[in-house]
Amino acid sequence: MNVGIAGTGRMGAAIATRLAGLGHNLAVWNRTPAKIAPLVAAGARAADSPTALATASEVIITILTNAAAIDATYGGPKGLLAGDVKGKLFIEMSTVRPEIEQALAEKVRAKGAAIVDCPVGGTTGPAREGKLFGFVGGADADVARARVLLEQMCRRIEHIGPAGAGARMKLAINLPLLVYWQAFGEALSLVQPLGVDAQRLMDIFADTSGGPNVLKARGSVVAAALEGRDTGPVGFDIESVRKDLQTMVAEAKAMRLSVPVTAQALECFERAAAAGLGEKDGTTWPALWAKHGRPRVKPAKKRVRSRPRARPRRRGARARGSARKPPARTAPRTSARGGPRRPSRRKTGPAR
Repeated sequence: MNVGIAGTGRMGAAIATRLAGLGHNLAVWNRTPAKIAPLVAAGARAADSPTALATASEVIITILTNAAAIDATYGGPKGLLAGDVKGKLFIEMSTVRPEIEQALAEKVRAKGAAIVDCPVGGTTGPAREGKLFGFVGGADADVARARVLLEQMCRRIEHIGPAGAGARMKLAINLPLLVYWQAFGEALSLVQPLGVDAQRLMDIFADTSGGPNVLKARGSVVAAALEGRDTGPVGFDIESVRKDLQTMVAEAKAMRLSVPVTAQALECFERAAAAGLGEKDGTTWPALWAKHGRPRVKPAKKRVRSRPRARPRRRGARARGSARKPPARTAPRTSARGGPRRPSRRKTGPAR
């Protein structure tokens, strides 16, 4: 099948590697051209624009950073929808608010194409192995058409509902997970004085109600971070965690829901990103918190305002601090009869 992928970050590249390995004819595009170089070297074709990518593909997969990236990639004179896309299928896998997917679906259908939203659970490892969890939103017929390809990427596929339903489920699934990494860091800070071996700590937590399923897969990464060892390639960085939490809080606000714990977790990850930790793996965050606590954000340098230059004194102007010349005395005003002018006796009322 001729498959195009727009967005070859960590997850996009992992999915592309998986599909290329299954024999699909792959075309790739990324707004940062350097990111498609390894895929092109492995045999994928480089598209010089989203329009060219859509033209060369039967199915177009997009996995982009945020709503702005979706708008830029699909819209515009060189966007995915700029050419003739009638009959083509789009699989949109970004993690964004449901309303973004719903609005996009209307634009795609207006061009005569089909679309499903399918954000996934899992990181780059499961993506390369075809073991993601797909949360799908879209019409039944479009989902059935996309399922052939989705089954090669996912170990499980759940059709949640219409357009935007997959996006909503993905936010809900990720919320407790991302909040957990902050809570786990706080838990680890409590046991730091015990001096227990890091791997043993992970084993204890993973075997109790204090550890979710993800700890069995990623606990070794947390342990490595606690011991100061190499944690391997980044799967899902802290900046991405911050972005997803921000999306969750925004969606809850739009729904008039209260999510205080999520908002507090977002604040912690925002400080981490501001402290320069954004590119570190999100799984290492509990260890960083346990060892160092709340990250310190470097204050922005204040601009030193130069003192304004003194204006040159005009010739004949009075020098600053010099004695002021007393005003000249004037003769008293006189009446028409020649005597001093008497004050008026006219009564005045209160000011209006």
